[in-house]
Amino acid sequence: MNETKKTNYAYLLGAFFITAVLVLMYSVVFESKDSELPIFNPSDFNPELVDALVQRNNNHIVSDFSLTNQNGEKITQADYENKIYVADFFFTRCPSICPVMSNNMKKLQDIFANDDDIMLLSLSVTPVLDSVPLLKEYANEHGAIKNKWNITTGNKKHIYNLARKSYFAVVEQGDGGLQDFIHTPNFILVDAQKQIRGVYDGTKDKEIKRIIADIKLLQKRAHKSTN
Repeated sequence: MNETKKTNYAYLLGAFFITAVLVLMYSVVFESKDSELPIFNPSDFNPELVDALVQRNNNHIVSDFSLTNQNGEKITQADYENKIYVADFFFTRCPSICPVMSNNMKKLQDIFANDDDIMLLSLSVTPVLDSVPLLKEYANEHGAIKNKWNITTGNKKHIYNLARKSYFAVVEQGDGGLQDFIHTPNFILVDAQKQIRGVYDGTKDKEIKRIIADIKLLQKRAHKSTN
């Protein structure tokens, strides 16, 4: 091998080595950045979204709930035990953002249809109007899969307490009374330990892509912890 070839070979070898190091550094930096999702506590939210009774809680988990789904079945936290799930708040007569949100929930359902550890939960903010037959019709229109996506009604004060004290989905106002009304585009990601791991705008495609990626990260970590 002459000197020119030796020099070129050395340059190529050096370039390869530097590239390999840069790729490794890039992957390490971004893996460490993206492999962890934050755990949201009340202090991480806008104070207007957090009920005063829970503002100092640094180990927040979603409260137990008791709801009725589109099939007339009682749904509780036990049905979501050890599950990763996405929750949202909607109403069947909503002409604006709710159809978009429900279509995006359907997208999530389709992507994770074969993943038993991923579920969806929709809570009506007009539960008196959203009867079980209406929810059933709405569920059929959006292709909700039984035991995968529960579209629910229930006691109004209970649902509004969940929105304001568990999921921090809306600005605190009212007490769930007759004239009280909430409306939010938020999708809330909850992990298998009932901790909030992300909040997303359920009307935006970019946010849906982000929540899909975050769900997969939670799945990955869950599988690692069981192996």
